[in-house]
Order: sequence, then C-alpha cells, then structure tokens
Amino acid sequence: MALEPKRPSQLAVVVLAAGQGKRMKNPEMAKVMYEIDGRPMIDYVVQLAQTLQPNRILLIVGWQRQSVVDHVSKKLATVEFVDQTEQLGTGHAVLQTRLALTEFDGDVLVLSGDVPLLSEKTLKALLGYHRSSEALATILSAEFDDPAGYGRILRHKDGSVKRIAEDKDASKEEKAIKEINSGIYVFNKQRLFECLELLKPDNAQGEYYLTDVFEFFWKNKWRVSAVKALDPFEVMGINTAEQLEYARGVLAKRSPG
Repeated sequence: MALEPKRPSQLAVVVLAAGQGKRMKNPEMAKVMYEIDGRPMIDYVVQLAQTLQPNRILLIVGWQRQSVVDHVSKKLATVEFVDQTEQLGTGHAVLQTRLALTEFDGDVLVLSGDVPLLSEKTLKALLGYHRSSEALATILSAEFDDPAGYGRILRHKDGSVKRIAEDKDASKEEKAIKEINSGIYVFNKQRLFECLELLKPDNAQGEYYLTDVFEFFWKNKWRVSAVKALDPFEVMGINTAEQLEYARGVLAKRSPG
C-alpha cells in the first residue's frame, strides 16, 4: 500500500506593524502607512503574504492603529488584527498573537511592515529551506558590503547557525562577516511560543527582542538555519525619509518600462 504523502505544514504569517517610526518625524502617521509609488508600505507586505497562500495572516497594530486597520481591511478582509497596546519590542509584539494562534499548528513566518521590497521568490526559498532542513527556526539573511549596525550570522561547518553576533558586541573578526540578520524569520510555532515566554527585557530600552529567542533554541540544541536573499535590497527596512526615497527608486527600477 502506498504511503500517504506528507501533508505540507500549515503557515501563519505575522506582520509587525505597530511601530511609530519616530525617525520619520510625523507622530500623526503609523510608520507602515508611508507611501511608496502611491501605496502604503503595508500594502506591499500584506500582498506578498497573500501570495504564499497561508492559513492565517495576522497584523500586529499599535501606533495609529485605526488608520492601518481601516486601510488593510478594505484591501483584504481575511487579515486578522492583533493589538500591541504598549510598544515593548518585537518579541512582545509576536507574543500578542499567542491567544489567536492557540489552535494553530504549523510554521509562523514573521514579516516586518516596514520591509516592502521582499519578493515572493525569496520567501518561498526561505520556507522551502526551513522545511527541507528540518530546522525549528530559519533566518532570512543577506550579504552587505557595509554590514555595520547589523547582527552578523555565524555558522557551523554544516551551514546551520550557531550564533548571531550583534554589532555592538561583535569582535573584530565577527565584524568582518558580511552576512547579516534581516529580522525576517520562520519558526515552528510551538517552539517559538515556548521561547517567547522566557524572554526578559535585559537591555537599556527595557524591550523584549524577538532575536533573543534564538538563545533558547541553541541552548536546547534545536536546529536554526539561514537562507541568504540574493538581492540585499529586499531586506532593507524603511526607517527614515531618505530610505523611503531610496525604496521608491528601487521599485521604479523593478517596474517594467
């Protein structure tokens, strides 16, 4: 009797969209609502999430939440909104989805609402490698000529990730590494929430950082993989008006004609 093919893992996409974006200098606007080519950044991210045909899309909202909810719900009625009433970091933001995902079993892809240049091809490569390598967490990385300010990816000989060296803590040798952590991840849902529960805000900002969950993965010897984006521009976050303008230029070059 033929074996039943392995059922593909379910997928939930969590989009971080609660931030104020203080460096954008407009407290009246949610960061993800700044426009590129006449469309808010969040449009690009939600549309990309939809192309993956996930079982769930959850948008974490906070600063100027109603403008984001009103805009996205008109575009895509199936998006679920989760409130982060206090902006206490990326780890805290993802933890707010715990109740909504109680019955969900599968992989959780974490995207940022201010990273609008990602491609479907890159995310499918990320998900594909996550599943084929049987990792419990996979990081989307990229190679930058100037990686200053980013966490560097340190790998074992088998290619799995052994550590992320944050820029401020990195040695001279580690600073020379050009492969960086983009902040885009896919996790096994059960392991993710186990680790989120253990996070502590041991930093100057008093925030819960999503990156810190990896320490628990490594402590438990759970495999962490990394996939490198072929185009480093894809993982560029928009934090300033200058970066917004730059992203407009990148999109213009991509557009046919």
